[in-house]
Amino acid sequence: MMDLQTFFEQERNCGATLVIAIVIATEGSTYRKPGAFMLLSSSGRRAGLLSGGCLEADLHEHALKMLADDHRCVTHRYDNRSSDDPIWGLGLGCEGSMTIRLLRCGAAESYEPLASVFEASLRSEPFETTVDSFVWRVAPPPKLLICGAGPDAEPLFEFAYRLGWKVSLIDHRPAYATANRFDGAELVRHVELERWSAEIALEHYSAAVVMSHHLGADAKYLEALASSRIPYIGLLGPPARRARLMADLGVKADSLNARLRAPVGLNLGGRTPEAIALSIVAELQSTFSSNAV
Repeated sequence: MMDLQTFFEQERNCGATLVIAIVIATEGSTYRKPGAFMLLSSSGRRAGLLSGGCLEADLHEHALKMLADDHRCVTHRYDNRSSDDPIWGLGLGCEGSMTIRLLRCGAAESYEPLASVFEASLRSEPFETTVDSFVWRVAPPPKLLICGAGPDAEPLFEFAYRLGWKVSLIDHRPAYATANRFDGAELVRHVELERWSAEIALEHYSAAVVMSHHLGADAKYLEALASSRIPYIGLLGPPARRARLMADLGVKADSLNARLRAPVGLNLGGRTPEAIALSIVAELQSTFSSNAV
């Protein structure tokens, strides 16, 4: 979503007309499912993928023809279920079909509905509209809060950001809470441990990971998260560390137990910061993928 939004703003600023390519129906195995979309521009540029890269060039040609013919909306179907197909089979082995609706979105349309899609995304709100009898729903990107912005938070931020999460980082140590280390983060902030949750709108986050490597600081982060409704809370460190922190929290730990992943991450092996970050984002992806478009 963030890459698509950047692309949208760039193309709108240069006056290009965009075409939204929306998957409206699929059969069999397909790369993306109904509701997924990409952007095609009259400038010749495009952003996003609806396949593994095998359909996008042809789809762009159809979009440019649609604009040249001054159509508002057309539908195109790709069927890869036969490997004998002389054009789209090519041994791809996708074994599925995809119906895609192309919708013009330019100055004449006030760049709607894309303008509203991205405005809703900025507010972390879902968007819904009807596109030629198809109800198009766009879920906002999930939001991740990383409590502790030390060096090992950098690969976690990078992996989550590349997966489309909106990522915020907070730290009680000013030296770590520096925005230039996390290009693209929604928020990077130095916080006071005693009142940090008053500065952050916790109700907007889907997940939080506590990883300051400081026992007292992690306790303060967990104490505030215990009062939140964030459904996924991860804690870095071994089981013995979790047990000590839970004991220190006392009765407040009761509201964390069902949500707490500690040690956080899938057991993928590896001990480097990158391997640990990979295990965490893999667990996040597994947990939240059912809600993804």
